[in-house]
Amino acid sequence: MLVLTRKSNQSIMIGDDIEVSVLSIMGEKVRIGIQAPRDIPVFRKEVYLEIQQERGAEPGAVRAEVDTALKKLAGA
Repeated sequence: MLVLTRKSNQSIMIGDDIEVSVLSIMGEKVRIGIQAPRDIPVFRKEVYLEIQQERGAEPGAVRAEVDTALKKLAGA
């Protein structure tokens, strides 16, 4: 795991396409923004794990299902 320190209004880049920005810090809460291409699903971890459990699928299978749904939306 890479651990970085950032201040409010600073960002990190993941690859060339994903930017994670610290929007504000309020006490123990940090507000972040994630800018990513539309074809990359972004979920809070607890939501992602819930989706996996509901589907009873492996993590890769859920990703493939989300990708397929996004492609259908893009084509609509």
